[in-house]
Amino acid sequence: MDPNKNIVLIGFMGTGKSTVGKRLAKSLDWKFVDTDVAIEELTGLSVVELFRLHGETRFRSEEALLVQRLSEQRGCVFATGGGTVLNSENWAFLAQHGVLVQLYATVETILERVGARPNTRPLLKGSRERIEALWQARQEIYARADMIVDTTDKDVDEVAGEILSRLEGQEDGSRELAKD
Repeated sequence: MDPNKNIVLIGFMGTGKSTVGKRLAKSLDWKFVDTDVAIEELTGLSVVELFRLHGETRFRSEEALLVQRLSEQRGCVFATGGGTVLNSENWAFLAQHGVLVQLYATVETILERVGARPNTRPLLKGSRERIEALWQARQEIYARADMIVDTTDKDVDEVAGEILSRLEGQEDGSRELAKD
């Protein structure tokens, strides 16, 4: 993988961006940045608190400033928030020096994965129909990624291995992944 590029993981909440991103970064010996965690560090507020106290608009503003700064880095793996690339400027900044990889999962899988932690995902509050509508509305944007990897029935090693294999043009996917 070209160290002058970044790997940018995009997709809906609960698709595995943070978990897979950490594994990819470790395997490549690259820096890992979770944009939601970085925003929490910058603002001193959790994502939930930021939404509750200042609303989504403020959160998206902080996110856009962060993305602009991060896009100048190289040799990084970024796990973006589910809504980060809905902003076309964020998409452009991240794509400028990065390969955008959509991690995809079904709504059922997402709800299973985050079911125990819905309070950490402000936009996952509400009815299943509302969540499905949000998921569906974002799929067209996510689908513009350079690569789409379905994480529905795969573990972290399988997903990371597939990404690395596809990025490196390998057919056998034999690259050994760093273990925790």
